[in-house]
Amino acid sequence: MFDGARAFRPFQFLFLVCGLGFLGIILWNTDLQSVSQYVAAIGWGILLVLAVYMLAFLADTASWQTVIRNEWLKGLGFYALWKIRMVGAALNRVTPVFGLAGEPVKAILLRKFHGMDYQEGAASLVVAKTANLIALVIFLAIGLATALTFDLLPKGYNWGAIAALATLTLGIFALFLVQRLKLSSATASWLSQRRFGRPIAKVIVQIHALDQRLVESYTRDRRRFALSILLTLVNWLLGAVELWVTLWFIGEPITLVEALCADAAVELVRAATFFIPATIGTQEAALVLVLGHITGQPSVGLAVAVIRRFRELIWVVWGFAIGWFGFRPQNAA
Repeated sequence: MFDGARAFRPFQFLFLVCGLGFLGIILWNTDLQSVSQYVAAIGWGILLVLAVYMLAFLADTASWQTVIRNEWLKGLGFYALWKIRMVGAALNRVTPVFGLAGEPVKAILLRKFHGMDYQEGAASLVVAKTANLIALVIFLAIGLATALTFDLLPKGYNWGAIAALATLTLGIFALFLVQRLKLSSATASWLSQRRFGRPIAKVIVQIHALDQRLVESYTRDRRRFALSILLTLVNWLLGAVELWVTLWFIGEPITLVEALCADAAVELVRAATFFIPATIGTQEAALVLVLGHITGQPSVGLAVAVIRRFRELIWVVWGFAIGWFGFRPQNAA
């Protein structure tokens, strides 16, 4: 695994360079003076933007809490989950590992400070992530359908957006089937019957147990899973509200419908370019393209991108501060 990670580093660097290249082109072709004026115009409105994002973050945390079994929730309150979620989110944003580096850390924190076994911790994270992806597809489908109905996307973007959404939907459906049909267990069982698979017998047992736990979440606990999807959908919808609030404060108001379509388009680009660290460059390009089309001012899109990066920076610093001060050995339960 270590060798694989080392082998992937050149690609990570290449993806980062591509993203920075996109960003450089955007900066070169945008009126930066206008951008700075828009950013300055938000003033104290940034507090409301942060408040909306906090609500979205709380909804996402509640979505995760929903899929954790009751016996583990007795000594694990919402605040504790929120802190763990903050630490994981900070790591996800600063590490170029497809936004997943924080997930193992969450499982470790659950085990070390709350006694949750790795199987339950990993299962809750996988189920919560699956619910998040399903909700994302629903959100993108609503946003894209609305955008096509009201012609809110730039010309040439429509068919590309449809193809990207179809590909994303197919990939998430395949991921769900792998979990629901226990294909990991089936593959592990096949390997165990081969000579080279015998040394990993203990790992295979863990895979079987995890697959069984996942299936229980999608069958016996399907109401919880559905609620988790609903809460995550609220999280995505609040992203559109955040965009609407931001544009209102910088003096370029749009309707909530336009904000929904614009945010869905940006999230679709982010999902399609997840391999670029922090989606640097691609997020900015999507905002400039979509908001430039809606408002007629490309600099508005870049200003929103700057404000979002500032918000992300606050969350990263906050997350690492919680990890540094909130999870010391003496705080262990």
